[in-house]
Amino acid sequence: MQCEDIKRLIETGIPGSEANVTGDGTHFEASVVAAAFEGKSMLEQHRMVYATLGDRMQSEIHALSIRSYTPRQWDQARRLRVT
Repeated sequence: MQCEDIKRLIETGIPGSEANVTGDGTHFEASVVAAAFEGKSMLEQHRMVYATLGDRMQSEIHALSIRSYTPRQWDQARRLRVT
């Protein structure tokens, strides 16, 4: 499985989301920004991301580290990195 495949699955499964995925073919890191995360706990957000990947988490993807953000959280995080 390639990073672009995971990105596509996440962005298709969570409409309006933007995902950035890096990894080595079995271990991946994903940063996901989605308005759909508003009002949800981090656990609920991560479950939404995992749901987009289905059974691939048990076969093609050995490990996935997720950072999830609402658009507002993402804007705040970007500002903190700039200053």
